[in-house]
Amino acid sequence: MAAYEGVLFAGAFFLYFLAASCYLLRLVWKAPVWGKAATILAVLAVSLNAAAAVARTTGAGRAPFANMYEFGMLFVLCLGLLHLFIEWRQKEQSFGAFIMPVAFLFSGFFALYYQEARPLMPALKSNWLMAHVLTAVVAYGFLAVSFALGLMFYWRQGIQGVTTLPSLERLENMTHQAIVAAMPFLTLLIITGAVWAEYAWGTYWRWDPKETWSLVTWIIYAVYLHGRLSRGWRGRKAVNWALGGFLAVVFTFIGVNLLLSGLHSYALN
Repeated sequence: MAAYEGVLFAGAFFLYFLAASCYLLRLVWKAPVWGKAATILAVLAVSLNAAAAVARTTGAGRAPFANMYEFGMLFVLCLGLLHLFIEWRQKEQSFGAFIMPVAFLFSGFFALYYQEARPLMPALKSNWLMAHVLTAVVAYGFLAVSFALGLMFYWRQGIQGVTTLPSLERLENMTHQAIVAAMPFLTLLIITGAVWAEYAWGTYWRWDPKETWSLVTWIIYAVYLHGRLSRGWRGRKAVNWALGGFLAVVFTFIGVNLLLSGLHSYALN
């Protein structure tokens, strides 16, 4: 089962690459055939990603929430699903040229940290783990979308002449909407993590590196929302905060695992 699940996720990684390539070709060359191929490949990639998550769950006898590889598999799946929803809702394929490369890169990165399923350590045997990880998956999925839309904003800004791409105002508004959607989940991520910490270690907060950087990330996005709503931040200034916030996200759920030691070190075990 483990080998089967690994093959599925490797297949999803390959299909994310093909989908990203076709979306980029559609963006540059405008030929509709590339767009049709891109959408089909994106659906197949997400389907294989979902199948890999189901296989992991079946093989492990538990939900895939125990380490960075399993979290990454669910995070990329969430990102892929959000992309398909945005493409369907907006009736616009150009978004895929920026979202799918992000999914491809992350799926490749997490595939490098593949681990066979193991029994949960005592600290992870809690229903709060499921709530904590699911809120993180959804929050980070929306924030990855905001990052991709921010990159698209700069691409659109650099285009001279007539273009069919969404306007800068629309892209900046969509970036904002993605962050607004993420914030309740980002808040719940910290709350469920604190409750889980009390259950596992007897205290709600210990300034563990993961806890600290989760709080830093929340503050960055809170400042962004305050600046946009109260001080009228728009355009590049608002997008720059969105891009910087996602860099904090990446450090929180990858950089901390690889570079710092703490109570969350099990993420690589």
